Amino acid sequence: MGCMDPTIEKTGGVTHKSDIYSFGVVLFEILCERKALIQNEVDRSLAQMAKYGYENGTLYDIIHPHLLNQILSPQSLLIYSKVAYSCLNDDRAHRPDTHYIVAKLEKALELQLRHENIYLYFLFYLKERKFGHLKIRLGDIKLATNNFSKTYGIASVASECTLYRAELHCFDKKNPSSEKGKNIGEHPKAHNIVVIKRYTSGNKWYGEKELYTEIEMLSSVEHPNIVTLIGFCIEDSEMILVTDNVSNGYLRNYLRNDNDMRFLTWEKRLKICMDVANALEHLHSEMEDQKMIIHRDICSYNIGLDQNWRAKIDGFGNCVFLPPNQEDEAVYINLRGRPVYIDPEYEKTYKLKRESDVYSFGIVLLEILCGRAVNDPIYLKESHKGLGRVARQSFCTGTLEDIIDPILKEETSEYNFVLKRGPNKESLHTFMKIAYQCLAETQDQRPTMKVVVKELEKALSFQLNSEVKSDYVEEKSHASVIETQVVELFNEVNSMNMTDKSENFEIHNKENMLHDQTDDPAEPDC
Repeated sequence: MGCMDPTIEKTGGVTHKSDIYSFGVVLFEILCERKALIQNEVDRSLAQMAKYGYENGTLYDIIHPHLLNQILSPQSLLIYSKVAYSCLNDDRAHRPDTHYIVAKLEKALELQLRHENIYLYFLFYLKERKFGHLKIRLGDIKLATNNFSKTYGIASVASECTLYRAELHCFDKKNPSSEKGKNIGEHPKAHNIVVIKRYTSGNKWYGEKELYTEIEMLSSVEHPNIVTLIGFCIEDSEMILVTDNVSNGYLRNYLRNDNDMRFLTWEKRLKICMDVANALEHLHSEMEDQKMIIHRDICSYNIGLDQNWRAKIDGFGNCVFLPPNQEDEAVYINLRGRPVYIDPEYEKTYKLKRESDVYSFGIVLLEILCGRAVNDPIYLKESHKGLGRVARQSFCTGTLEDIIDPILKEETSEYNFVLKRGPNKESLHTFMKIAYQCLAETQDQRPTMKVVVKELEKALSFQLNSEVKSDYVEEKSHASVIETQVVELFNEVNSMNMTDKSENFEIHNKENMLHDQTDDPAEPDC
């Protein structure tokens, strides 16, 4: 019953396009692992559910979860679901022919197999050949960290991974040719301070597939605001990535400590935001060959700060590569990421777009503005979504400034006679406005990273210009104070001089009078 072309009931006629409709239902039966007619629901057919889900972006809700975990190519699923949906068109004339269906299904199969083969190929060559020059022996890592001693630990992310900072003998990444003739894992003795990310064994969210994705991503992209891959280790049950050092730690650590947050002035915070935004813009629209990467896990845990406070994004295990010239820039893919950072539309529909990263970045902007983590208990009391929901409500009621980091309001100049100065008003409002826009409920309402970069540049410009003016006012005020003091001193000295002159004049007159009385000749007698 559920497979029958509904047009037959209306017209009584049957054509070869009726079979196309029935085949479309079969395609969805396979995808959802459900029968064509849903039992216990009156007049509820799988075809109706599938069409509704496809049109409203909720198709993932009815795809069998077990199947989702097997789909390695988002593009394959996109093509498959699109052709199945087109078979169910109410207008027979707009249903595809068999040649079109076969061609599209072959393409979907090709993409899935290619992804599976690349994955299997990678797992083999990862350990042996392709990335052999990046392989680091477990013994060297254990030696550097004193067998993963807590002394070297710099951060820990729940049950996901632990990060260490240590001095490691590493090869020169910019001169890999120097590795010729050497055994894999044996590198020239060069002392480098690095970050060692050790993933927890048996982690269901991070396995060999995620490691493959991260190594492929980091080895193919170079950007000053993306961490540099130094090497990796897959040995025994260990999965380890080694990246360049971020000597000032990770942004998340600062959000937990008021003393540390004092190091992050408003100007520094703006520059950190600019760095992350530039990296995301590069991934979204500036890659070679028009490729595009969606990070899918932007959060304060994955933002490191180097010795110059330059931000670098990390954590690419869940990122998604999109090929150039893709018909639709969205992909339907299983949910990954941290709940309080996840794009609500992606969470509901499983539709992932570049704007999903924009939403997550909007949360980071608010964390930097407010000086607290998104899931700080103070926000969770008001909403289970944390800071994102609270900030949106505050923006709408015009009270967002009430929840910004109090430390920013305490920023002062070096001269104590100048009024306290924190963020410039125009800078602050520009920042708050773009952060709010990033948190729009739907993907289409959010700005692109190109727009975000421009607005953050504007906010930074307002701040820098205000500081130049403020410095000028400070210098002028300081000079004015000094000038006033000099004038007062001059007047005082001048007054003293005048007093001295007056006293000297009186003394001189008295001396003259005495002189006149004693030295003048007597008048002659008459």
